[in-house]
Formats: sequence, structure tokens, C-alpha cells
Amino acid sequence: MAQNFLPKRLPNLFLVLALATAIYSAKATNLKETNLSLYFPDILAPGATSSTVIPVAGVASKAQTFTQFGIVFVTDDFITESADPNPLEVGRAQYMYMTAGLDRLNSHVMISIVFTNKEYSGSTLEIQGVSKQFEVVREVSVVAGTGKFRFARGYATFETYSYHVATHAVIRCNVTVQHY
Repeated sequence: MAQNFLPKRLPNLFLVLALATAIYSAKATNLKETNLSLYFPDILAPGATSSTVIPVAGVASKAQTFTQFGIVFVTDDFITESADPNPLEVGRAQYMYMTAGLDRLNSHVMISIVFTNKEYSGSTLEIQGVSKQFEVVREVSVVAGTGKFRFARGYATFETYSYHVATHAVIRCNVTVQHY
């Protein structure tokens, strides 16, 4: 009797699989792609209230630098659409990163981009992964989003746009995401 059961149910199984594939394909065609170019001005002012980057953990007996293995930084940068001296703020980049490679070349980043202005207000993008901090262009995954970026997936590239060792850096972030 078991031999007859499978052949009779096989056409129904194929019908269910075909229907599931059709539904998934229909949903996948509703994906939108968004490309953004954003700038994160890091203000490095140790001990000052204007600093947007601070070290919060590391080896107590060593200087806290970007290349010290195990150092953790917390950042709250404003985000702009250009590198102009007086740019319009469009959001905040609130993140944590740590030097995670024993060779001091890689950092692990966890970034929340929180939009506060224009069409994406209230939406977020979540970025996470290894950033090869001494490469000219660093690529990291976009793993999630909310609001207009719900179910976002994609990638972000980071480039140092300008840098002054004692006071500031401006990082350009190019984001490509697919979302609903």
C-alpha cells in the first residue's frame, strides 16, 4: 500500500512547489534598489564634549589607538549628503567598532544609520561586518533596515574623504540596498 501512496501524491507536491515558486518570484519583483552617497564627519577631540568618537574599552596599560587589538570605539556622527563645510544634516551614524584582527588591519563594525531628514525620516539601515581599515575602499554588508528600508539587504563602501590626524576625518559611505 505504501508503494501506491507516493505516486498519487507526487503531482500535488509538484503543484505546491510550483505555486510557492510563483509567489516568491512575484514578491521578489517588488524589490526596490536605492543608492545613497553619505558623509560621516568624525570629530576627534579627546576629552572635549564636541568629540563624536571616543574609545570605551581597550588594554589599560596601552595607548588607545585605532590599531590596538581589542580597542572599542563608540561613535555618533551626523550624516550629510555632501562634504561641504556647512552641510545639511540628514541623519546620524551611531556605531561601535573594534580592532578585531591580531594583525591590527581589520576592525569589526556595527553601524546604525538613522535618517532624520527628507524622504527617509524615521527609517534606518543596519550595517555590520569586517572593515579592512587600511584599504582605500572598505566594503561591509547591509544586513537590515526599517521604515522605507524594511528588509534591506546590500552593501556599503567606505572611503576616507579627508583626514587630519589630530582633529577630524570625513568618511564617504556609498550604500546600495534592495528593499520592499
